[in-house]
Amino acid sequence: MKQKFNVITSTCVPLPLENVDTDQIIPARFLKATTRDEKFFGDNLFRDWRYRPDGSVVEDFVLNDPRYSGCILVAGKNFGSGSSREHAAWAIAGYGFRVVISSFFADIHKNNELNNFVLPVQVSDHFLSELFQTVQSDPSTQVEVNLPEQTVTNLATGHSEHFDINAYKKHCLMNGLDDIDFLVESRSKIEAFEQSRR
Repeated sequence: MKQKFNVITSTCVPLPLENVDTDQIIPARFLKATTRDEKFFGDNLFRDWRYRPDGSVVEDFVLNDPRYSGCILVAGKNFGSGSSREHAAWAIAGYGFRVVISSFFADIHKNNELNNFVLPVQVSDHFLSELFQTVQSDPSTQVEVNLPEQTVTNLATGHSEHFDINAYKKHCLMNGLDDIDFLVESRSKIEAFEQSRR
């Protein structure tokens, strides 16, 4: 069982780049790993943007900027395009992000995030632009993501938007359930249904 979602309030890490694909999120050379090690994938999130080929740190990349921290990643439009690799969601979760906010997500990546207990929050272009402006001007800006109410609020401005989420995935996130946990939780209902069919 994973950590349950309810209301998350956090500072944000801004990544104002559009069309960030899964190879940029986790480069293909890291897909050789045969086990899911969240720390390994988290350590290599955006690897080629965070580090130079010699392993030295790219100081001006946002994940290396000490001004920015938090469990919310604010990303540009069309986040997670490209290949369907689930490793990209593993890397985001492994780094410690619990929410990704963007104005558009690639469908497969969006589902991969949900399956890995990362909440993709899709907002309007205008709201996303405002978030980037306020977070970059004041890194202490906090954002509230309310899953029960399906709202995201920029606490610096008070502006809020509603976001959509599949009802089943919302239930799983709020109760810390993956697909297997959900089936186990529903065992008595399944057994009762089977009995009624005999």
